[in-house]
Amino acid sequence: MFLNLSEMPSSNMFIVIALDGGAAVGKSSTARGLAERFGLMHVDTGAHYRTLCYALHQAEADPQQVGALAKQLAELQLDTRLDGRSAKLSINGTVPADAEIRSTKVNEDVSKFAALPALRDYLFEYQRGQAEIAREYGYSGLIMEGRDIGSVIFPDADYRFFLHADEATCAARRAKEGQTDAIATRDEMDRSRKTAPLICPKGATQIDTAPLTLNEVIEKIGNLITADKQI
Repeated sequence: MFLNLSEMPSSNMFIVIALDGGAAVGKSSTARGLAERFGLMHVDTGAHYRTLCYALHQAEADPQQVGALAKQLAELQLDTRLDGRSAKLSINGTVPADAEIRSTKVNEDVSKFAALPALRDYLFEYQRGQAEIAREYGYSGLIMEGRDIGSVIFPDADYRFFLHADEATCAARRAKEGQTDAIATRDEMDRSRKTAPLICPKGATQIDTAPLTLNEVIEKIGNLITADKQI
């Protein structure tokens, strides 16, 4: 039975869940499932970087031209649009189509842009502010997925999980989705960057998703949360 934290006795209940991991470990599907289970707002920060990368491409930005980046970022206006339980990044009044932010060019450049400290700093307050948006719209909490959520954006999250799976499993999942990006290369780039690298946050609960179905991953995390909250 799926339970909703909004049904709990305390009217002040609001939780933040940080969900980290590399590509194709199941973060997005798991986050969406948990958002439904607990009445949370879902934020995919990977989509934030893809959306920003797409917008910077439109502005003809070059990740190697760091000096020009501040001016290009200053011309962008960030906002949030809700699509069901998912909160999406809007730039200058537009939310790009999924196909646009998952194009070959974005796949090639997103880690290059994401490695830039100026760009990560630019998104930091916006991403932290998603918790207030979730509160404002009456959600029971926020689940945010990415690669530095439990270590940088919400190190104070109520729950921090790190998903992982072996390379062969991740590659097979990506192929099933019709994606051809080099996920192992991108993960290595993110692990080795100096600013907010892809790491398992200290104290986070690690879950190997390779031997589990999606429903089993959702159930495992959900049970840990409900047991802790004594629902």
